[in-house]
Amino acid sequence: MPRDRGRRRDVTADRPLEVVVTGRRAVLEAVRAGVTNQVLVARGARSSSALRDVVDAAASAGVAVRNASREELDAFAEDHRGVAARVRPPRTLGERELAEYRFADGAVVVVLDGIEDPQNLGAAARSAEAAGSAMLVTRTRRSADVTSAAIRASAGALLYLPHARVANIARAIERLKDLGFTIVGLDERASTSVLDAPPPDGRLAVVIGSEGTGLARLTRESCDALVSLPMLGRVGSLNASASLAAVLYGWVLPSRRASEP
Repeated sequence: MPRDRGRRRDVTADRPLEVVVTGRRAVLEAVRAGVTNQVLVARGARSSSALRDVVDAAASAGVAVRNASREELDAFAEDHRGVAARVRPPRTLGERELAEYRFADGAVVVVLDGIEDPQNLGAAARSAEAAGSAMLVTRTRRSADVTSAAIRASAGALLYLPHARVANIARAIERLKDLGFTIVGLDERASTSVLDAPPPDGRLAVVIGSEGTGLARLTRESCDALVSLPMLGRVGSLNASASLAAVLYGWVLPSRRASEP
């Protein structure tokens, strides 16, 4: 294992103690995750099964529910759908904790190299968590943080999925290699597509590049293999979160199920 090069700054140090999450699905998952301080419900909000699920879950978890004006909720988000929650942001892991993490033998880790859009971060986290990924790894700079918008876009997945934020993706990849991971980067220029060969067995890290420029040079050079998604229509590419979902559900998971006894 590489020697740790001194103390690194705690990337959670500047994180707010509380964020406000809106939307019924995200609020419900925040309550279920046990990180909610208070639920706000708009006065006169139309009752629905989704809203009742939120209120019932809050009651079961002992979370206070307060009626709020629509103007108060509008200040958080225009499309709040009548409900919001005051949430404690999840604690992220640092590089040292990543290096010491206990992964299962067939663990899949998703690495996002410079995803700056909170919606894309949330959507990618949702796909990663739904596909059973063990961890999400992102950069601390020029990368989206875990904001209200990201949590909502993830449908609460960011509240469950272990998340490491590191200063250097290439160095984090080396940490993962030390833990027995094979690193596969998704690169539209790769000559091998996901249709040409199955993914490697064992621990696997899937690396997705930024929305505009793809994988950084050092990240690309750190990967053990590069694969592309075949584009059979007129559009030239998918966005980062859609590409991740396609790779996980169309390439990684089928091979994992096929190898099960």
